[in-house]
Amino acid sequence: MEPPFAPLSDSCAKALGDKVYDKRKLAALEIEKTVIELNNKNNVTQIRKLIEVLSREFAMSRDANRRKGGLIGLAATTLALGKDCDKYIREIVHPILNCLADPDVRVRYFACESLYNVAKVARAYIIPLFPEMFTFLTKLVTDPDQMVKEGSELLDRLLKDIVTESSQILNLDGFIHLLREQIYVKNSFARQYVISWISVLNAVPEINMVVYLTEILDGLFLMLEDNMPEIHRMCDTLLTQFLKSIRNDPVSANIDKNINILIVHAQSTNDLIQSTAINWIREFVQISGSAMLPFTSGIFTAILPCLSYEGETRKDIKECAIMVNKSLMELVSSKQNKAENIKKLDLSSVMEVLRQYLSHNSVHTKVAVLKWIHHLFNEIHNEMSDHATSLFPVLLGILSDNSDEVVLQGLVVLAEIVNPTHSKDGAFNKGQYRKFLYSLLNLFSEEKQFLENRGSLIIRQLCVLLNAEHIYRTFAEIIAEETVNVKFASTMVRSLNIILLTSSELFALRNALRDITNKNSASLFKCLYKSWAHCPVSTLSLCLLAQCYEHVSDLVGVFGTLEITLELLNELDKLVQLIESPIFASLRLTLVSKANNCADAQHLAHALFGILMLLPQTEAFILLKNRLQCVPNYWGQRPEKNNADSQESRSEIDFKELFEHFVKVQRMHHTQKMAQRKRSVLLWDNDSSVTTKE
Repeated sequence: MEPPFAPLSDSCAKALGDKVYDKRKLAALEIEKTVIELNNKNNVTQIRKLIEVLSREFAMSRDANRRKGGLIGLAATTLALGKDCDKYIREIVHPILNCLADPDVRVRYFACESLYNVAKVARAYIIPLFPEMFTFLTKLVTDPDQMVKEGSELLDRLLKDIVTESSQILNLDGFIHLLREQIYVKNSFARQYVISWISVLNAVPEINMVVYLTEILDGLFLMLEDNMPEIHRMCDTLLTQFLKSIRNDPVSANIDKNINILIVHAQSTNDLIQSTAINWIREFVQISGSAMLPFTSGIFTAILPCLSYEGETRKDIKECAIMVNKSLMELVSSKQNKAENIKKLDLSSVMEVLRQYLSHNSVHTKVAVLKWIHHLFNEIHNEMSDHATSLFPVLLGILSDNSDEVVLQGLVVLAEIVNPTHSKDGAFNKGQYRKFLYSLLNLFSEEKQFLENRGSLIIRQLCVLLNAEHIYRTFAEIIAEETVNVKFASTMVRSLNIILLTSSELFALRNALRDITNKNSASLFKCLYKSWAHCPVSTLSLCLLAQCYEHVSDLVGVFGTLEITLELLNELDKLVQLIESPIFASLRLTLVSKANNCADAQHLAHALFGILMLLPQTEAFILLKNRLQCVPNYWGQRPEKNNADSQESRSEIDFKELFEHFVKVQRMHHTQKMAQRKRSVLLWDNDSSVTTKE
């Protein structure tokens, strides 16, 4: 009858399962001799039977000592087989791999030692089993026992040498699949192990790991959040190497897929991950150029929030984001292949992201977004025209922002949208201007503080960006039509008038209004006058600016019929201050022009004395009185009517019609004021009745 452990002898089998290591070692030597003899005789059947016995009866035994014996026996078998072990490598390695996960620490250690000895002999023959070994080793490097960890590290170094020297045999696709599974491990030692293997493969000249970067890039970025500094160093070094390889061979890098991974990590709350990702995006934009334009919206999502970063800790991230932003702008404005580049731009998604970030908390981010919108309108106005309607309400809302920089940039965008130079025939699009300015006036009417705090800034900037005359004409036309909210019309005219008289931006417009003998200036004057009529003192200042002194004199005479309110007196006070300003230097000189022969001087003096009589004896009264005491005694003479040399006479303006319009508008104001007072009284009476009943 054949022995139960044949082809092992009973004594060898007994010694192989002994608790004493030396006895197991002697048994292994006997196994080695037996296998050599069998192999010399080419007795494959007996060799396989011996391996099966070592696996089933020992390596898979419940007894730990027998498992240890089985491991040393399998290693001895491989040593005896030498180069012929390739026929039996799977049968030898599989039971050893199972022991790598053994609950007994010593068994795990001997499994490492056994597999090391097997690999040392088998070399390249073991590579087909490498994926399975890699999975076990990923767990083994996290083993709590130091001896086991050291054993696994020794085995790992050997395997790296084998794979490096036999890289062409390795099934790289299968191994990358394993890496992708293992790369998301949380344990620092396991992460270190995975990174080390990627680094080894990346260092092999015959292997182009960049091809597989998409599979592992996400996991590598996640590893940057590890608490172990060594992981950061290894990851950073590896990523730097990959980036260098991509610069040398961008074609194989599959940048289109990798950019989306980078966009996700560029939004990480971890500074190291975010900094690295944005740096990669910067490199990708520089390497691929216009090929990155389809991903513009995603890149915006990554970089726009970074523009808000303050302080030294995130300075590098912000600077890198600024560089990416600048590079993308240059790509859009590049004249080379511009038509093709624009087609690559997903304008709808880009505008969706830009609109989203217009409500960001950061001034820098909002300004960058507005600059982008302006840039797009400037470069591809026709394509952007479809987005103008949806942008208008958002941009108007931007004008209420707390930051002047945001408001000014918002105005730049709005001005670009309504810019007449972009119309097909280059003509002034009055309807577009009117729509915009009408909306702006609505904002001013709804928010009094908005008009007071930002009105002057907005209007002055619009006059710089667009044609000041068109701006004032359109405002005047809209206000002139106001018959309901005449209180706001008066307030708005007052604001426009102060800006007209004091702002350096409107110097040219003031000069134009000083010569109403010019047909265009006369038309502008009449247009402004019809809306300025809502504010009596503003009407006076407009006519003083236009040197219509006879008409000013007539208007002052009407003031006696108006209700002299505190508001009106305050406006007269401001007018006196303006008369003393450089803007009205020519007016003051008119008072002494050609002495008593100057009808303009007589009418002006008559008007100014009329204003003086309207004023209470305040500082403004004293100021104007002192000024009038310095001029010749005109008021004793009757001013000459319809002087042929006056501005009024030489212009084509019907001042009688304007005078009647002024009176009509003031009557409308008076009527509405009386109606409002009546409503207030009735409301007060109703409230009183309710209170009495209660």
